[in-house]
Amino acid sequence: MHNSNNINNTRNNCKHCGQQETKPINRCKGCVCNQLRRLQTQTEVDLFLRGGQIIEDVVFINFDPKDCCAFFNDPTTEPGSTIIVDCQDIQAIRIEAD
Repeated sequence: MHNSNNINNTRNNCKHCGQQETKPINRCKGCVCNQLRRLQTQTEVDLFLRGGQIIEDVVFINFDPKDCCAFFNDPTTEPGSTIIVDCQDIQAIRIEAD
């Protein structure tokens, strides 16, 4: 016999049918994560990280909302390098003026 109470209480399962939900869980939360979702690629920014570190003059490449990784390159200090930061570890971003 199937116990419907277990299905209804199971996390990430459809409450009505018991099937795995296809709706993604949005675990990347906060102001900066939300801004990175909308930020245009190739935008030059400064990053202000938790702990006080500042990463200046990097170029935004991409944001992956599945794992909260934000990708930047640093054409001046380390040409060809990629900086990968968890958006939840960024306290602020400054968008460089043109």
